[in-house]
Parts: sequence; C-alpha cells; structure tokens
Amino acid sequence: MSCSSSSSGSSWSGQHSGSKNNKEESQRPRFFDSKAKTQCWVNAETVPGRHPERWRKDAAGNIVCKRFCNCHGCLCFEYDHIIPFSKGGESTADNCQILQTRVNRFKSDKEKVDTTQLKGYSCHIKFTDKELDIIEMAVYGNVIRPGNQCRCKTVAEMLGKLKSKDSMAACKMPY
Repeated sequence: MSCSSSSSGSSWSGQHSGSKNNKEESQRPRFFDSKAKTQCWVNAETVPGRHPERWRKDAAGNIVCKRFCNCHGCLCFEYDHIIPFSKGGESTADNCQILQTRVNRFKSDKEKVDTTQLKGYSCHIKFTDKELDIIEMAVYGNVIRPGNQCRCKTVAEMLGKLKSKDSMAACKMPY
C-alpha cells in the first residue's frame, strides 16, 4: 500500500457550501504535496528500536506504519492539517502532522486539540514488539533493527526454502 494519494486527513474533497471563502479556498491547494508529506514524516517522533523510514509515532503517541497510509486500522495514519483547511490552515509541511486515522477522523476540523484529547480518540489496541515484528515481516518481507546491523530472517529463510542474497547478516528475532 502506497501513501502517494493526496490526503489531508479528510475524505471530503468538495468545497464547503455557503462558505464566504469559496473563491479563496478553491485557489489554495487542499492536499499536501509529496514534499510536505515527506517533511511531515521526518518531523514525527521515531519509535525506539524500529526503522525510522517504516515506523513513527503520531501526534498522540500512537505507533503507525508508513505503508498503512489512508487506511482504517490501528497502525494506519493520515496527514492532518494542524490548523484545519476549513479554518484557513495551509497545506504546508509546517501545518502538517501524522495522525492515526481514527484520531484524525475524531479531530475533524477542530482547532487547538491537545495531546490528551488526541490520545482519548486513539485506538485502544496496543501492539507488542513481537506483533510489530510480525507485521513488519508481512509488510516489508523482513525486520530491520537499527543499530544491530542485521536483519531478521524472512519466513522462507526460516523454513529453509530460500537462502538470501542479502549481504547483511541475518539474526534471529529476539524471542
């Protein structure tokens, strides 16, 4: 699953009828461009022990997976306007944050929502390290542990069906 589709964290893409700023809003970009999304991901908090290009924490502290953009699970996220677009917020990296999809949907077009309130909107399922490893293995085909300079064996390697051509040493999952 790719996160190249345009999304600001809202499935609504039309103009708000009755708005005084319809002409103004139609002239400003509604969605974040790829540069803003990239910067937004980089600005998000990293997850200790997890690959920073694959995993981040959203503004409420929820772990999200980069491959799960614009979907509806507990590891899924959307790019959110901190100051809502409908309230004059721009589609720039400075006004962008990643939010778990569920959190973003509850936040909607509210301004000045504090972290405690965002956490209250969060999915209540918390994943263990082992579960995140299994998800990473399923999504990416391997598990990369930054700092260990190794990668976890793929399922095919563990079953003895494939010998990896990857030069990085394979280690066992830490269980």
